[in-house]
Amino acid sequence: MAVSNTFTQEEAMTESNFKRFVEVGRVVLVKSGPSAGNIAVITEIIDHNRAIIDGPTTSVPRQSFTFKHLTLTPLRVTKLPRAAGTGVVKKYLEKESIVERWNQSSWAKKQAAIQKRRSLNDFGRFQIMLAKKQRRDAVRKIVAKESKA
Repeated sequence: MAVSNTFTQEEAMTESNFKRFVEVGRVVLVKSGPSAGNIAVITEIIDHNRAIIDGPTTSVPRQSFTFKHLTLTPLRVTKLPRAAGTGVVKKYLEKESIVERWNQSSWAKKQAAIQKRRSLNDFGRFQIMLAKKQRRDAVRKIVAKESKA
């Protein structure tokens, strides 16, 4: 009597927990190298470790990149052909306004705020401290006034 290891149709159709897959057209965030912090698009998958990425509108040159130096984003360029050239990638990015959608995302805004904070000098940090104090005092006064009423 042989035991079968086949899945039933229901088991095969269960929904995956993962939502972001490595696929042609997936928008990625570059984590290291000279283009760190910029987004690019996967144009071709080389093997299980590397892919060719291209970011013609974000100054990321077409190159082979390892997946451990990339972060998958929820954005995706739909119907991008495999191994598309830089001109085709640029056309699809502009057509779907991927860069604008990325800049409007909370992830990109948070990243921009971190960069701005890192670029401040001592006087800039001092001014932020004073502004936070003023805001905190204003909130405390309003809360105290509301709690008395």
